[in-house]
Amino acid sequence: MKLSDRLAALWDHLGLGAAHIAAGMPVDVVEFAAAHPYRIAGLAFCAPSRLDTAAFAPLAPRLLLISGDRGMTASLAESATQQLGNHRAVLADYEALGWSDVVADRGPAIVKHLQEFLTLPATTPGNVAASGSNAGITYRINGRGPALVLLPFMLAPSQWDPILDELAKTFTVILLGGPHIGGIAALEDRATAPTYRAMIRTLFDIIAPKPGETILDIGCGSGALDRILAERFGPANEITATDINPFLLREAAALATGLSINFQLANAEALPFPDESFACIYSVTVLEECNADTALAEIFRTLRPGGRAGIIVRAIDMPQWWHLDLPEDIRRKVTAPPQSVGSRGVADASLYRRMRDAGFSHLTHFPSLVTLDNPDGPIWRYREEHALSQLTEAEAATWRKISGAARAAGTLFQSHPMHCAVAVKPA
Repeated sequence: MKLSDRLAALWDHLGLGAAHIAAGMPVDVVEFAAAHPYRIAGLAFCAPSRLDTAAFAPLAPRLLLISGDRGMTASLAESATQQLGNHRAVLADYEALGWSDVVADRGPAIVKHLQEFLTLPATTPGNVAASGSNAGITYRINGRGPALVLLPFMLAPSQWDPILDELAKTFTVILLGGPHIGGIAALEDRATAPTYRAMIRTLFDIIAPKPGETILDIGCGSGALDRILAERFGPANEITATDINPFLLREAAALATGLSINFQLANAEALPFPDESFACIYSVTVLEECNADTALAEIFRTLRPGGRAGIIVRAIDMPQWWHLDLPEDIRRKVTAPPQSVGSRGVADASLYRRMRDAGFSHLTHFPSLVTLDNPDGPIWRYREEHALSQLTEAEAATWRKISGAARAAGTLFQSHPMHCAVAVKPA
């Protein structure tokens, strides 16, 4: 069932004709906007890092982009506004990264912009329970007034929580969750790709947990990898899965019902565990978003002598590849992967040196290619949105024509590299 159909079913369940929407990930809204534009009274994207402008052109008069005044999301918002003529709100003296906690950082300003912009008539929900689930989407309702549906962010630690009470003074706030939407859906989709699972199997093969050894996951996200680990090794190993994001932890725990996994709030830069607590530690696509050297020092500290640590990060220093017969000018634009890395993070081959500098030895290096071939999945759409954001309107039309033909022929896929290594803490 497509996400657009799930949202339409939820609208029907809640008795919504048209509702306002605020989101951090345009990819969650794009198909619903195309199929049901009349059910969106107003639309606001908060610091989006990807945006397919052509897809939202029909909604431009009632579209608001909220961004900082510098950085990647600011450039995207400026470019989109030039193309679409939509409304834009700028958070002064602020750079919003893909994992920034934007609402916690600039909550009052965001409330003000939403209240001032989302003024077109919207439906008040019907007589439904204050919380529930429909079509695989969970919801919580608070407040009175026109409906404002809040879709999850990708990685923001506190999501919308800091401004829910303030928004509820103006709107009936409907907060969505579940495995089919937001960052959870993207992380779950990624974990189904055969080549991604093969990379993770290799990681676990090299770490090779022995029966009774304790395992720590730093930055578990939706818990998809911990479920793979638990299903593979059974109850023989105690698994602790941590994340800095309470929203992701709640969703991960719900998805892991019946499995023996301990989910715990933790920051990779200051792990709440004593020295030498774990025999095995792994972290996948987390060290891009924090102080990588500090996180590696924490991994080394909490690992027992002789223990193994496995690290995987995105490789923004190597090209990605789209299996499309594109004109050269378009190909040049879409070959570079999204340059998504924090100022102190690592998303390049320096990972291997950093691990040695942290004190690890006996490194096993295995850079890997991950292939995506599900163009209906959120991870594909997330990467394609980035590609489309690099193109002119005419180039985007060419892209859609060529990718549509490849999809019809069954030859549409994309590959991107990852840096991977397992190392040992010397005894």
